Amino acid sequence: MDKLFEQFQKLLRETDTGFFRYIYAEINWESRMIGLTGPRGVGKTTLVLQHIKKNLNPAETLYVTAEDFYFADNRLIDLAGDFVKRGGKNLFIDEIHKYKDWAKELKLIYDYHPELNVVFTGSSVLDIKKGASDLSRRAVMYNMQGLSFREYLQLFHQMVVQPYSLEEILGHKAELPGVKHPLPFFEDYLKRGYYPFALEEGFDLRLQQIVNQTLETDIPLYAGMNVSTGRKLKQLLAIIAKIVPFKPNMTSIATALSASRNNITDYCLFIEEAGMIAQLRDSTGGIRGLGKVDKIYLDNTNLIYSLAKDNSNTGNIRETFFLNQLRVKYDVIVSPVADFLIGDYTFEVGGKNKGLKQIQGIDKAFIVKDDIELGYLNTIPLWQFGLTY
Repeated sequence: MDKLFEQFQKLLRETDTGFFRYIYAEINWESRMIGLTGPRGVGKTTLVLQHIKKNLNPAETLYVTAEDFYFADNRLIDLAGDFVKRGGKNLFIDEIHKYKDWAKELKLIYDYHPELNVVFTGSSVLDIKKGASDLSRRAVMYNMQGLSFREYLQLFHQMVVQPYSLEEILGHKAELPGVKHPLPFFEDYLKRGYYPFALEEGFDLRLQQIVNQTLETDIPLYAGMNVSTGRKLKQLLAIIAKIVPFKPNMTSIATALSASRNNITDYCLFIEEAGMIAQLRDSTGGIRGLGKVDKIYLDNTNLIYSLAKDNSNTGNIRETFFLNQLRVKYDVIVSPVADFLIGDYTFEVGGKNKGLKQIQGIDKAFIVKDDIELGYLNTIPLWQFGLTY
């Protein structure tokens, strides 16, 4: 266990606390058991280390990753027991889905050690969801996504901007103090601003590695797939990347992949839950809801530039950004007459020359325009929807 403490202390010393993600203030850190999920690369590890550094006594705290070789010969429940005997009060377990039967052991840790607070993170969202059902009365679950445009401005350019509600944005109250021209920043965000690690070298390579690890390891491990089926996931994502947003024809996709039509639906759900795609549905429940899938998008615009490259479609990038940013706080579903519906509000997304024809005669309808800096009447700049979280 001493080596685990040593590694933890090293990570803690290297952790910067100058910028905290949106979800930090939403988590009730007093809960006895907390689960934090989200795709690879969005900053879950940094968030928990920041919390430890800012608020907890390191002598009573231990951070471990379930990928550590320590767990090849040692059980999590035994570690927790030994840690409590040493006076431990806060146990953080990263990448929990890498540990076999993790939900069962977390349940026992919760029941056996009421004096111990446990926080666990996982990027295999499906596996975490499956396990979380066993912990439903014990763990409080939170899901975290990548940087908003607002967070990007703060992390990459040290511009502190308050979050705005949808109503404030529609009322033309959103602004960037001291910034005359937001569009150059917005263009950069769309290409490389969603993942915090874009500040480091080798962003493109690392993003490709995340995609590969998710499709070749995380999903097959969860779903019990063989290697050839894992390859089909990569083929499916490649198909989606080239033609999104599209109304999915599962039969034609199944033919292209030499797979069962029913399997394609499952594959899409797996890839969606892993943070690689977003499926827009036609009824309440929105993203990851129960409605019929109307369109499939890549999850975020950085993935479009990475996977689609020269096939990147401007209209697709605009819609992907809107859906990605708004789904954190709002239930976004397909509109029967325009692109999106959020509650009573209808949205049609387009370029600066987009007309009002699509939304004529519709109450509470808005044109969302790219390539404009300021809004007017029911026309709203696209970039402002990145300020909601």
